[in-house]
Amino acid sequence: MAATASAGSQIAIPKHCISASQKILKSSVANFGSETKGDSWEKLKCTSHISSTWSFNQKLNSTPLKYQRMVTKAMSAASDRDPLPGLPVDLRGKRAFIAGVADDNGYGWAIAKSLAAAGAEILVGTWVPALNIFETSLRRGKFDESRVLPDGSLMEITKVYPLDAVYDCPEDVPEDVKTNKRYAGSSNWTVKEVAESVKQDFGTIDILVHSLANGPEVSKLLLETSRNGYLAAVSASSYSFVSLLKHFMPIMNPGGATISLTYIASESIIPGYGGGMSSAKAALESDTRVLAFEAGRKHRVRVNTISAGPLRSRAAKAIGFIDMMIDYSLENAPLQKELSAEEVGNAAAFLASPLASAITGAVIYVDNGLNAMGVGVDSPAFKDLDIPKDNKS
Repeated sequence: MAATASAGSQIAIPKHCISASQKILKSSVANFGSETKGDSWEKLKCTSHISSTWSFNQKLNSTPLKYQRMVTKAMSAASDRDPLPGLPVDLRGKRAFIAGVADDNGYGWAIAKSLAAAGAEILVGTWVPALNIFETSLRRGKFDESRVLPDGSLMEITKVYPLDAVYDCPEDVPEDVKTNKRYAGSSNWTVKEVAESVKQDFGTIDILVHSLANGPEVSKLLLETSRNGYLAAVSASSYSFVSLLKHFMPIMNPGGATISLTYIASESIIPGYGGGMSSAKAALESDTRVLAFEAGRKHRVRVNTISAGPLRSRAAKAIGFIDMMIDYSLENAPLQKELSAEEVGNAAAFLASPLASAITGAVIYVDNGLNAMGVGVDSPAFKDLDIPKDNKS
């Protein structure tokens, strides 16, 4: 794989969609394919940063959650010599690092899958304490069904890196974390060390995805949030993006793209989304604009964020009222359908592609249009109005 493929407004001549990881790495890096061997698995340096793609972070206990498998749609051709029709999202020759994947259920996984379907090579950063679960699930084929790409092949993750994006460098790690048994057996997992490891292993990347968030006091009202809880939310959910760009920017090819995930609570009141998380998302969006200027001027790298709607991810289930927010969206959004993770993944693939070469500093809403609504039309106050309904939903 060429690590120096140019981006800009050039669209590569479309060929058959192939996971770039098939072209490199023999014995030194473990591949997650349908024929993963025990030896290569032992060589895997792996751990996790839980894919806190928090769209809505609470749960409704009365409604059981149902997880739907994603079917990522992408253009492909019968032959690598056949040009694709239209304007294809072509990411062959590109390498992506996605920070924040620990299962096959959240937006981070969906983004990785869409990027892979478009031809990108996938590297993943996973939260250290989630290593064993993620590693075991991959090894046992638990994610194989959701790894299936449009051409029938399985998405390959070229390498999984241990990552805890709360810490920039080894000197920042407290002693109690260093000695914590959940971190035992893992090394080089601070942001700086991971960037250095990626540089040593692959040289450069083209796409950087931030799919991280954490608010230890998210269930608390802002007025009841402690200073430590507030700062922890901002550190893990917004400054971590700044840190990732700071350390990965030197190894990003010109014309590259970075993407983060935000939520409408950054600009509107969402009761229950507390603990400083709304503040963290507001900071993330503000930083997106500033970083777009700085990264664009210094490195010709684009910076955007996706404001995603509610998803029944495991992260959202663990935190709270996700079912209620999905029901609210179904009743009030212009498009009366449940948002799928693949829709966010495909939007990310577009933003990472040359088709979006002039888009930077933007908040892209992928929420069935809910952000455009000023009121909730399911309110009894509107019972006498003739509110349009999607009778097919």
